[in-house]
Amino acid sequence: MSDDAIRPPSTPLEDYALLSDLHTGPLVSRDGSVDWLCFPRFDSPSVFAALLGAPEDGRWKLSAVDGEVTSRRYLPRTFVLETTWRTPTGTVVVTDFLPPVAARDDHPDHADLVRRVECVSGTVEVEHDLRIRFDYGRALPWTRRVDVDGDGTCGQLSIAGPDALLLTGPILHPEDFPRVDPLEDAGPEEPGRSDEEEGAVADRLGGRFALSAGESLDWVLTWYESHHDLPTPVDPAVALDRAVSFWTEWSSHVSTHKRHEQAVLRSLLVLRALTHRGTGGIVAAPTTSLPEEFGGSRNWDYRYTWLRDAALTIEVLVAHDFTDGALHWRNWLLRAVAGDPGQIQIMYGLAGERRLPESELGHLGGYEDSTPVRIGNGAVGQYQADVVGEVMLALAALRDAGVAEDRWSWGLQKNLLLFCERNFDRAGHGIWEMRGPSAFFVHGRAMMWAAFDQGVRAVEEHGLSGPVQRWRDLRDRLCAEIMEHGFDAELNTFTQTYENSEVDASLLQLPHTGFVAYDDPRMLGTVARIERDLRGAHGLVHRYRTASGLDGLEGDEYPFLICTFWLVEQYARSGRMDDAGELLEQLVGYANDLGLYAEEYDPAGGRLAGNFPQAFSHLGFIRAVDAVVRGRARADVEAGARARAEE
Repeated sequence: MSDDAIRPPSTPLEDYALLSDLHTGPLVSRDGSVDWLCFPRFDSPSVFAALLGAPEDGRWKLSAVDGEVTSRRYLPRTFVLETTWRTPTGTVVVTDFLPPVAARDDHPDHADLVRRVECVSGTVEVEHDLRIRFDYGRALPWTRRVDVDGDGTCGQLSIAGPDALLLTGPILHPEDFPRVDPLEDAGPEEPGRSDEEEGAVADRLGGRFALSAGESLDWVLTWYESHHDLPTPVDPAVALDRAVSFWTEWSSHVSTHKRHEQAVLRSLLVLRALTHRGTGGIVAAPTTSLPEEFGGSRNWDYRYTWLRDAALTIEVLVAHDFTDGALHWRNWLLRAVAGDPGQIQIMYGLAGERRLPESELGHLGGYEDSTPVRIGNGAVGQYQADVVGEVMLALAALRDAGVAEDRWSWGLQKNLLLFCERNFDRAGHGIWEMRGPSAFFVHGRAMMWAAFDQGVRAVEEHGLSGPVQRWRDLRDRLCAEIMEHGFDAELNTFTQTYENSEVDASLLQLPHTGFVAYDDPRMLGTVARIERDLRGAHGLVHRYRTASGLDGLEGDEYPFLICTFWLVEQYARSGRMDDAGELLEQLVGYANDLGLYAEEYDPAGGRLAGNFPQAFSHLGFIRAVDAVVRGRARADVEAGARARAEE
């Protein structure tokens, strides 16, 4: 898109739905535009990037002419999206989904996006606007008609370099066609062949199609590697049945509370949807560079797997009785960290890749003009002291749930503790991946304490082997160190780092480690400081005060949803049940109509912000609901005991 072109306003994140085949996660807007799609993996280059720019950067819009959306929903317990359009002459239902790999019998490495249109009343005309842009919008494809299966069924094949997309269904027609290669010698036209059969670079494909009540049309967009033979398109009806069966079968294994049951189930489904089925790696989000402040530069690529996120996912699944699913993530963790304990990273690619170089895409205008647009993540090289503690806590939860260790898994955990020993006196960049000077973050040091504490527990309570006395000594040293350098007795608060007296929302996680009780006076004092310094009139919690300059970044950011979910959990576990319930209900209202949360919320604009949907936010929501449910149950038991005592 040219620099002087007028860029349309960005679609609000609330208007997007997530689809998933457990390999990738496109976003579909309320008005039927697939504005973000990476094939074949979450972290692959995009084929549609309008989310981070303009329609010219790639999209597939399917809409009813002169229509409006009256409703949309996921089919229960699935990621099959159903959108209802009403026009002056009739009504249509558009069904969008990605078939899980199990829906394809021939080539499991192919990926499909299915769009089905069914007219349920009257007559309706639907319209397509398909703009394929490989490699984040940097490669226009060569498009031509092809015979798909030898019986005369036509498809449209678009190729650029290693990628190919085959579109099957009623034929869409190019605009500004033909646009031929100027280097090609234009000889006489071959008799009996059209321009569309020869192919050309087409900026977009489009078309209008009329349907009457009871009629339906299907389109399938199939990705494959361009050097392979044409794939056989999936049967849309069969693929739909298999997709529904896959999601409903998976969700049948998890347990939920009655309180906010559907919202919690949706959050658990989001965690599954963001997981690569083959490797078990879970992406923090399926997007990159959705800003932490609209118009700002805090824009990061979250399409990778953080040890922290994977660990917290394990804990949540164990808490909801799905240990089989938790094992999938555990096995990814063990593969990712295998090797020299000195080479452990905070994040990896979906299959455990270690190199995630960060670069900028200057040709994309950014969501809400927020630049730069980044791919890769430079934080991959950071040291963050908390990650081993997160992993050890999660694997301990799995062990406590009755899942036995094998020699390999416990050996790798001992290697993780060796990594902690080797980095015992090393400053880091903290849970929030500060890009300023390294420091001793109290949350990170407490998580290191938790790592050694879980090592000791594994030996003492589960009969595993290890240098338990050394782990006890290191745990005790950390406890003394944190209380000496990370607690301000005069202010009665834990601090963000040993070097300052600021507070940080990550301190709300200290009780989760076992380092301090939720109702310990020192913790309550810390909560009071967080309420004063990090919680605004809107009730939401910021990660830290960006004005302190510790993060080394320009600009500001909106409150992070997980931080406020942590506050709900703290309230519930320390007996402030009214505060916990009220704040939880406020946060429930920030999910979109499909139950999806972004990373942040802009209270002034009333909008979701940051990468979307965000695994961290959904993890926080599930834990907050769990804490409120248990807190109310505990309060009811205590009230009953008091009533009986008074009788």
